[in-house]
Amino acid sequence: MQTIILANGAFPKSDKLLTLLDNAERIVCCDGAVNKLVDSGREPDVIIGDLDSVRPELKEKYAGILIKISDQETNDLTKAVNWCVSNSLKKIAILGATGDREDHAIGNISLLASYSKMADVKILTDYGEFIAINKSAGFSSFPGQQVSVFSLCAQIEITSEGLKYPLSEMKLASWWMGTLNESTADSFKISFEGEGDVIVYLLDDKKRI
Repeated sequence: MQTIILANGAFPKSDKLLTLLDNAERIVCCDGAVNKLVDSGREPDVIIGDLDSVRPELKEKYAGILIKISDQETNDLTKAVNWCVSNSLKKIAILGATGDREDHAIGNISLLASYSKMADVKILTDYGEFIAINKSAGFSSFPGQQVSVFSLCAQIEITSEGLKYPLSEMKLASWWMGTLNESTADSFKISFEGEGDVIVYLLDDKKRI
């Protein structure tokens, strides 16, 4: 079982993500995301943020599970992750982190690198998943799965095993450089020396483009 953090981006539509919501051990809503969750017929366990986007009737209904954090130095998603970690909830799937505003999506995806140092956390979308690593790691996959690799540290040299277009001690100085690759087997590996921040995107089986 895992904790779901629901961010206030596009509400999940795929059967896979809706099933995750229905079977979550706990649903933590980032501020206004609770509006969408309740409209879908589901209930939150915790609502976190500055609470300026929560509908008044929901503030009243869920007064007992509201956690107001007005700190403007962090966004609501980070507040939710920090709350989970402080409560020993370290297996986390983030939904609703993308869609709607693109600037929010980019910010949320980049923050995954920081979150992964605190917990077992990934971002799931209707199309695939983002996983952050800060050292060499292997990934379960399947032949033909679409894969993209993004480096937040332009100086690290990345090598891949099991991808159609190999990376060989390559510095991904721009975000496009590691995109649109493809797995050739049931697993692949991303390697680099030392520590760095790398985000890997895996497209779901039925969402190939």
